[in-house]
Amino acid sequence: MPAQKNKQNKRSNILVATEALLIGYMSYISHFILVQIGISSSVPVEKLIVNVALLAVFILLCSLSVGLYEAKLRETFRGIIRRIFVSVGLSYFLVEVVSRAFFDSLIMDSYFLPTSVSSIIVTLVVFRYFTNRLGLLGLGKVRILVLGAGERASIIEKRMRRDVDRIGFDLIGFIPIPGDNREEGIKKEKIIHLKIDEGFQQFVIDNDIEEIVIACDQRRGTLPVEVLFDCRLRGIEVTELLDFMERETGQIVVNLMYPSWVIYSNGFHSQNYLRDALDYSLNALLACFVLFFVWPIMLFTALFIYVDDGKRTGVSVFYKQERVGQNGKLFNIIKFRSMRPDAEKDGAKWASKNDDRVTRIGHFIRKYRIDELPQLLNVFKGEMAFIGPRPERPEFVEQLVREVPYYNQRHNVKPGLAGWAQLNYPYGASVEDSMEKLKFDLYYVKHQSLLLDLLILIRTVEVVLFGKGR
Repeated sequence: MPAQKNKQNKRSNILVATEALLIGYMSYISHFILVQIGISSSVPVEKLIVNVALLAVFILLCSLSVGLYEAKLRETFRGIIRRIFVSVGLSYFLVEVVSRAFFDSLIMDSYFLPTSVSSIIVTLVVFRYFTNRLGLLGLGKVRILVLGAGERASIIEKRMRRDVDRIGFDLIGFIPIPGDNREEGIKKEKIIHLKIDEGFQQFVIDNDIEEIVIACDQRRGTLPVEVLFDCRLRGIEVTELLDFMERETGQIVVNLMYPSWVIYSNGFHSQNYLRDALDYSLNALLACFVLFFVWPIMLFTALFIYVDDGKRTGVSVFYKQERVGQNGKLFNIIKFRSMRPDAEKDGAKWASKNDDRVTRIGHFIRKYRIDELPQLLNVFKGEMAFIGPRPERPEFVEQLVREVPYYNQRHNVKPGLAGWAQLNYPYGASVEDSMEKLKFDLYYVKHQSLLLDLLILIRTVEVVLFGKGR
């Protein structure tokens, strides 16, 4: 595959050259800013050049050693960030040792290296996000071929119709496999009629295929194991449909899950022991920080609800409701009341987008998520976290556990004030909606980390500030 290898080498060379320029530029800017604000003094140009070059060389070498310039690097964005931290952190140590041992007369002041390293980390993380996620510089775009054109393969066509859904890959086409349900299969995508045991390998070479996605309906006796084995030896990625959808869409396709995939995956329990150990402390600290800023809003909200109908009806401005928490434990969630006192006189009902049970004040506080603020008390009590699947009512959970596969797995973590599902699928007013939200909830349970929590927090702030909530 000389053409494919040349393309991969070109991508890697572009990446190395661009990051070298970014590292050098950020080092220079860091020194310039330190001089301008009076923290550091100006130094001779040759002294600055030596230090910038030394830092750039060590960061590039360390990045190379941790695989950041591998042409076939298949790593999550969190994994890339971890590698950047490792490479830059190791470089910091090496520059300190080498400069003091061999370039003692050229050592910069004590502020230069920490400031440069911090700015470089932020710059490289942002740069890698855009190159890998948006396909800039021709990077991050993977040429994929799908084995299968039936019902399972059609989920790619249905769920990833827009160009923005395919920003990370180029889809060459779908190859029908014996046993595929073509009636429920691919309708509009490119179908490639090719016999797997004859011209498949040559087709892969001629079209520079970098990844093969297995999406056939029937595997037993139809999957070309020997051909796929040979492709894997050539360095071509072979990915199961569920893993592909999880990686590209940020959700787990529950209705396509099968037992062996669950067994061989990393399960739905956290493997982040540091995060687990600090869970309550971090949430309580964040709750204190938020409460410091929002207590006036909470005070005025309680007053407005009381004036609107609380004084007339004698009903509390707060609303308590039983919900299902971690490991199925029941607790009472606390919210500002946004519905009429008789909202559930006929029993529990799903909330809807334009619910006529919502009060005048309720529409506003729901839109900006103000009704959720009293749940800070639930966080202090250890019943909830800031980030996690939204807690559901026991009446609905009993029904959903019966009708939605793997629904109970969302209770492996604490429920949260904000969640991955709420950002990607805002409304849940039926069993079908709960199935869709579960796909995102299970993705969060499986991939929970401080970085993902931070991403959800940032996006939730955007939702609150621009009134995108309900």
